[in-house]
Amino acid sequence: QTREHALLAHTLGVKQMIVAVNKMDDWTVKYSKKRFEEIQTEVAAFLKNLGYKPAKVPFIPISGWVGDNMIEKSTNMPWYKGPCLLEALDNIH
Repeated sequence: QTREHALLAHTLGVKQMIVAVNKMDDWTVKYSKKRFEEIQTEVAAFLKNLGYKPAKVPFIPISGWVGDNMIEKSTNMPWYKGPCLLEALDNIH
């Protein structure tokens, strides 16, 4: 589904993108930095093949259920130093 959304966005001419890696609260993930980085690497490679510049795409670990990194920084992921989702959305030009 992630690949389909990225391909559709590219086809529609979307130039800027934010990748929210959801379900970081899941019991199989447990807010793991390692798992986040695995997903980030895989998705970044796909985005690069589409023509996006992954270095310019914010990847944000979130939990939609708990609200982690949605509106404010989460204490459950102290390893993440980037913006929360709301801040990333505010930074789109």
